[in-house]
Amino acid sequence: MQIEIKKMEIPKDRVRYSEEELVEFEVLISEKLDKARKEYNYMRESMTRRIDSGTDSTSTSAKVLEDGADTAEKENLTQLVARQQKFIQSLEFAQMRIKNGTYGLCIDTGKLIPKERLRAVPHTQHSIEAKNAKR
Repeated sequence: MQIEIKKMEIPKDRVRYSEEELVEFEVLISEKLDKARKEYNYMRESMTRRIDSGTDSTSTSAKVLEDGADTAEKENLTQLVARQQKFIQSLEFAQMRIKNGTYGLCIDTGKLIPKERLRAVPHTQHSIEAKNAKR
């Protein structure tokens, strides 16, 4: 699946983050991306790993309960893997926005997103003002 990112037209008088500031964000995003990928790989391995817990000698009703718990655990892990994959994709898109010059601009207001917000949520495309307006 390919997702196309539109490049925003930015007026020349619009304020942007400096190259030094963008490098700071790029480093932050790269660190978060490395960590997220490691966690993703660990979760994927956990999903595919089959651990024999030695339940063959347990009663049938206990086995049914264990099977239900295993199924719930697998569903939960699948959801976590999907969320982690989406987070990784969001960080990768943030890297693209740094490269194409649109990083740090709110897609709703067109204003610069405060550094504090970007440090906390480096993949965001929305200012707090825009987020609150959507509520």
